Amino acid sequence: MQRRTLLQALGTAGALSAVPPLARAQLRVEISGVGSQQFPIAIAPFVREGNPPQDVDAIVRADLARSGMFRLIDAGTAPLPDNPAPDLAAWRARGADALAMGTVARLADGNYDVRFRLFDTVATKQVEGLSYVVPAADLRTVAHKIADRIYEKLTGVPGVFATRIVYVAQLSPTAFELQIADADGVNPQAALRSREPIISPAWSWDGTRLAYVSFESRKPVVYVHTLATGQRRALANFQGSNSAPAWAPDGRTLAVALTLTGNTQIYLIDANGGTPSRVTRTAGIDTEPAFAPDGKTLYFTSDRGGGPQIYRVALPGGEPQRVTFNGDYNVSARPSPDGKLLTYVGRREGRFRVQVLDLASGQETTISDTGRDESPSFAPNGRQVLYATELGGRGVLATAAIDGRVRTRLAGPQGDVREPAWGPFLK
Repeated sequence: MQRRTLLQALGTAGALSAVPPLARAQLRVEISGVGSQQFPIAIAPFVREGNPPQDVDAIVRADLARSGMFRLIDAGTAPLPDNPAPDLAAWRARGADALAMGTVARLADGNYDVRFRLFDTVATKQVEGLSYVVPAADLRTVAHKIADRIYEKLTGVPGVFATRIVYVAQLSPTAFELQIADADGVNPQAALRSREPIISPAWSWDGTRLAYVSFESRKPVVYVHTLATGQRRALANFQGSNSAPAWAPDGRTLAVALTLTGNTQIYLIDANGGTPSRVTRTAGIDTEPAFAPDGKTLYFTSDRGGGPQIYRVALPGGEPQRVTFNGDYNVSARPSPDGKLLTYVGRREGRFRVQVLDLASGQETTISDTGRDESPSFAPNGRQVLYATELGGRGVLATAAIDGRVRTRLAGPQGDVREPAWGPFLK
């Protein structure tokens, strides 16, 4: 995977094919490190009736383990029935501060009734209990939702296991796919296939649309893609380069990088198209815009000071202020959902690594352990960062906790996987 910087020339050309129902192979998850605090929990095997096609409790265990926030206590292989009630003192003696159990039963109409209960073994009481009736195809999603409920009950922070990610997979020199998958890399779906590059996918804040750059017209053009219908349209197809789309929180405006005046500058454009309005003015290059959560500030990358650094500007326009001062190369900034942190790629001792900056204190933390990292974005709960890196000459996806203690790698069995973005919470 060749590193893409703000000064790198853009490629050429493209042609599209019909959207396939499924992408090729799913991603493989590798976990390293543990959180600063781990909750000991037992996930008992769920009672199964009607041969459900998904192992719901195994998916819940995998989700919680991947977060690095939980220590899984061996729950054995025997399901726990609802009757009699579980002996919480015995589970506490086994080292579990929490116990989850449940059932998956096939109904007469072919749907599945999924129920789970979560117990606090220290307080010896039930703290959560939910049920879902879903078709077989949604069992994996339900498992992610159960993991989200457990995560939130025990940490106080919403879980992100039921969210989605988008990324670009290059399967050959002339085969590119824009893929959407569950947060664990499973269930990949190809939203778009092209014989030419696709770059810079960006989620709308409600998760219903994507903006991205396609080279199918022999130059970079920004498209908006509605996921429910598969319909898409060119949003920015002006003379020269059209790149780096970013959605405003209200979903009505996008920021884009255009070369209308010769050099790349930041503009705002209505989500339905129209005439762009210019935000930045410099003799250098301004690119990679990202809205703050309040929609009143725009972060961007600029070389106006001699080298690429992160700046911010109040909207609709004002005097930009420099944000990053550590190192001579900082690009691709994305703010956290609460606006308190900023993640970006910084060059440190010749290696491109993911950084997290506390905007109030100015403290910077390196959270990745690789050296060719790109395209960081926060999880919607602000606790992890998704990014692309390179291993063995091939692009893979990775996540890291915002303190750098826990990292996962989502390594696909084929292709060059890059340009990721973590989607929002789904309504």
